[in-house]
Amino acid sequence: MRAPLAPSILALSILAPSILAPAILALSILALSLVALPLPATAETVVAARTIRATAILGPGDVALIPADVPGALSDPAAAVGLEARVILHAGRPIRPGDLGPPALVERNGLVTLVYRAGGLAITAEGRALARGGAGDAVRVLNLASRSTVTGVVGPDGRVHVAGPLTRPAEAR
Repeated sequence: MRAPLAPSILALSILAPSILAPAILALSILALSLVALPLPATAETVVAARTIRATAILGPGDVALIPADVPGALSDPAAAVGLEARVILHAGRPIRPGDLGPPALVERNGLVTLVYRAGGLAITAEGRALARGGAGDAVRVLNLASRSTVTGVVGPDGRVHVAGPLTRPAEAR
């Protein structure tokens, strides 16, 4: 796609009084027709359509696009819809990926099921979450039976998977 011709260069060539004016005019038109000027790039940024409190789940009406390129901000509204605001999102301000996260499945001080798996062995216990977290988040949990604090990863079902000695939390099922 070619950009429109720059009329200022053409006008300058026509106004130059000399015997070579027709040749300069012809060369100017030829040069302009061969060179395609780049069009300015347009980018859009996702912003909050209204002030959104932390812990709210974003819907399609909560986000809007503005014609601006803000480094580090989301550019696709679909990437924000369905996620939870981790901080207050002010109306008209860009939304960054760190401002959002998966919806919390575990609430602070809520009762959760701890799951420990090693080979064919699976042990469950009841615990109290010391933080809130969504699927894939690492949270600390107080084991109510032993009164010890353990760290585990929240599963998609809301249970907290505690790693065994041979596994890491990211590999917990």
